[in-house]
Amino acid sequence: MPKHYRPAGKKKEGNAAKYITRTKAVKYLQISLAVFRKLCILKGVFPREPKKKVEGNHKTYYHMKDIAFLAHDPLIEKFREIKVHRKKVKKAMAKKNRDLADRLLNRPPTYKLDRLIIERYPSFVDALRDLDDCLTMVHLFAALPAIEGERVQVQRIHNCRRLSHEWQAYISRTNSLRKTFISVKGIYYQAEVQGQKITWLTPHALQQVLTDDVDFNVMLTFLEFYETLLGFVNFKLYHSINVNYPPILDPRLEALAAELYALSRYMSSGRLPGNPESNGLIEDKETENNKESSKTDESELRLAQLQHQLPANEPGALMHLVEESTADDTEEESVKECRTLFKDLKFYLSREVPRESLLFIIPAFGGTVSWEGEGSPFDETDQDITHQIVDRPTQSHVFLSRHYVQPQWIFDCVNILKVIPTDDYIVGRVPPPHISPFVDNDKEGHIPDYAVTLEGYKSAGQNQVMPLPGLGDEDLGNSIVEAKSEHNEFAKKKKELEMQEKKYHEELKMEIEGTTFSNLSNKKADSAADVADEDEAQAAIDQAEKDADDIAKSVVSRRKRGLIEAMQISNDRKKSKVELLKQRKKAAESSASAKAKRR
Repeated sequence: MPKHYRPAGKKKEGNAAKYITRTKAVKYLQISLAVFRKLCILKGVFPREPKKKVEGNHKTYYHMKDIAFLAHDPLIEKFREIKVHRKKVKKAMAKKNRDLADRLLNRPPTYKLDRLIIERYPSFVDALRDLDDCLTMVHLFAALPAIEGERVQVQRIHNCRRLSHEWQAYISRTNSLRKTFISVKGIYYQAEVQGQKITWLTPHALQQVLTDDVDFNVMLTFLEFYETLLGFVNFKLYHSINVNYPPILDPRLEALAAELYALSRYMSSGRLPGNPESNGLIEDKETENNKESSKTDESELRLAQLQHQLPANEPGALMHLVEESTADDTEEESVKECRTLFKDLKFYLSREVPRESLLFIIPAFGGTVSWEGEGSPFDETDQDITHQIVDRPTQSHVFLSRHYVQPQWIFDCVNILKVIPTDDYIVGRVPPPHISPFVDNDKEGHIPDYAVTLEGYKSAGQNQVMPLPGLGDEDLGNSIVEAKSEHNEFAKKKKELEMQEKKYHEELKMEIEGTTFSNLSNKKADSAADVADEDEAQAAIDQAEKDADDIAKSVVSRRKRGLIEAMQISNDRKKSKVELLKQRKKAAESSASAKAKRR
């Protein structure tokens, strides 16, 4: 009898006992495949890859401990109750018992995912680290059309829109936004919340079409969990800055689809828990109908006097009178730069630019913004407007006291945290390349020309506001020229150091070979022989380096050898990509020069 023989039907061991296929897991839990998939998504259980797949490579495996973890979850019973409830409704409708069917439909079994949030994220930092996909999914569904009869319920879309605006209002209020980038997929954002970098993607403001090649049941299951998670996160963040949650918005601004601006007004108005003035705002509505005590009337009078002193409809006006709840003496320098980037600048958005994106970005960096339409805090004729964001070549009326720039100017200023000149972003002119802040140019091996220009603006320390047209343009141009000249000098010095280092290596090589000065002069006389000798020496050096690499590879293990080869392949791909970019740049410059000569 073999040593490891085990009779049939006995207890399994090894991978056969640790892992179970999906079909067996569904039979073990006595649920359908759709319910099993939904349960795995909500509980965070994913398939595993065992080293040895006992029942074949074409099957999906789960860990046995995960399946036992699912078997004891109360959600299984809730899903069974929902299944039984649907059967009862179907049976009542088949028997034409409309009263019973209506009673059943009005009292469906429900469940909450609050327990799962605490279970999957023991600390708040864990929830913040897992927020990237959550925000991307919520912003995606918030951009879908809210139409009755579609595969996504209208209430779900409205809830996603509310949660996304609440998140953006907090980021804008606390000046936590760090990077932005416009791509073909959408607009990328990166914020820093409690030391955690959170990156998400929002789709462009275009008409979205629901395709048939997407499994919306799976996506809606993820969305169900992400809605609950983002609600908990928003609740925690709002209370961390002493703001009530959920917020109470102005119904007029809500009706005009200006929810983000309404949230900014709400957070700026100092509605803090325990604040008698902010609580009086809610109590005053009750006194108009119930006629309560005189204390409430006095608080209403004080609030009316306070609002009477403020400029009408100016965003953030009450913020200057209410103590900053997020102020901190030990504030980081980057936060101060973000808070004061667009300070004392007033922006006006034309109707053709992405309004929601700019309404989110500009206040996050200290700017004041308005838009073309109802509910806007100030009109286009306001004389204090410094920049107007437009994206069409002609304007009905041009004000000489302001800059007319394209939306890309806002994103480029945010990425380098400096207010850059507007000459390259004038309306009607092709804007410069939009550089991604998420790409490390040094690691990629290719630095775009405009990235060098932006770095020059950043190093020049242009923290002041750009002058108005015709005022101080010479000084501004001189500072830019000085920054570029400094960069050129640095590049020249770097090149000289590289040449000196190359010369040193050549002299060291000559010293190793025993070449003297007289021999060197003789070699210069015979240039052809010298070139041949140098080629042979270089070939010998290359062969020695290759032999040393081969010896080093033979010493290491097979796994490390594979890693080294993968790194070399990656480096070769980067080099080829850089060469391709250089060739494209050269071709573009040659075509541009040819067109200029033809003109």
